[in-house]
Amino acid sequence: MLRPVRCAAPLKMRLPLVAAALVAAGLTTACGPSSPPAGSAAPAPAGQSARSLPSETASATASAGASPTASAPPSPTAFPSASAATRPASSPTPSRTPSRAPSGSTAGGKPEASTAPAPARIPGPGYDASADARQQIEAALRAAKADGRTVLLDFGANWCGNCKAADKVFAQPATASILGADYHLVKIDIGGGSPANSALLRTYSPSGGTYTMPVLVAVSSSGKVLTDTHVTGNPSLTSDGINSFLRTWAS
Repeated sequence: MLRPVRCAAPLKMRLPLVAAALVAAGLTTACGPSSPPAGSAAPAPAGQSARSLPSETASATASAGASPTASAPPSPTAFPSASAATRPASSPTPSRTPSRAPSGSTAGGKPEASTAPAPARIPGPGYDASADARQQIEAALRAAKADGRTVLLDFGANWCGNCKAADKVFAQPATASILGADYHLVKIDIGGGSPANSALLRTYSPSGGTYTMPVLVAVSSSGKVLTDTHVTGNPSLTSDGINSFLRTWAS
C-alpha cells in the first residue's frame, strides 16, 4: 500500500530564510567581533556593584595627581637665584657739590681782573716849601689804611746835596717800582725855616740833636714809626742801598 509522500516546504518559502542567513554571516565576517569603544568602562562582573567604580577612579586620580606635585620644580619667583642673592645692593649716587672755580679765574674760565691797587703817585725831585705837609701826611696815612702800604716821610731841603742824590735814585725804574708798589712817599721841606715842618720832624724823629739830611722815616698804616735814619743812619744813597732799605720796611 503506498504511503503518501510529504512534500518539503515549497521552494518559495525557503529562499527568503536562506538569503537572510547568508547576509548575517557576511556582515559578521567583514566587521569582525564587536569590542567596546576605547575609554568605555568594561561591564561589571557578576555580583559586583556598579557603585565601586567611582572609588577606584578617585584613588587612581589621587595617585596620579600626587606624583606631579612631588616632582614639580620650585617656582622661579619663590627661590631667587644665587647670583641675585649675592649681588650687593646698589648704593645711592652721592650728590655732587658743584666744583668751585680755581683761584684767579671766574666760573667761565676767564681770568679775574687783578685786584692789586694801582701804583701810588711818586712826587718829583725837590721839596715844596708851600705845601701843607701835615695834610699830606694825614692823607698818606688814610691811603695806607686802605691799601696796606707803608708811608715814607722824606725830610730834606732843596739845597741839600745828599737829598738831590736820593732824588736821582728815587727816579730810577727799579726804585720807582718799589716805591709805587709798597709806599706812599711824602716829601717835607725843612730847609726853608718852616716852624710847622720842623715840628713834624720832631714828632716823627723825637731824638733831637743835629739832623743829617735827608731824614727818612718809615711809618706804618696805623701811624707807628718803623725806622728813623736820624737814629740808624742813612743807607748808602745808591740804587742798591736805597732799594735794600725800601724792601726791608715795605709792608
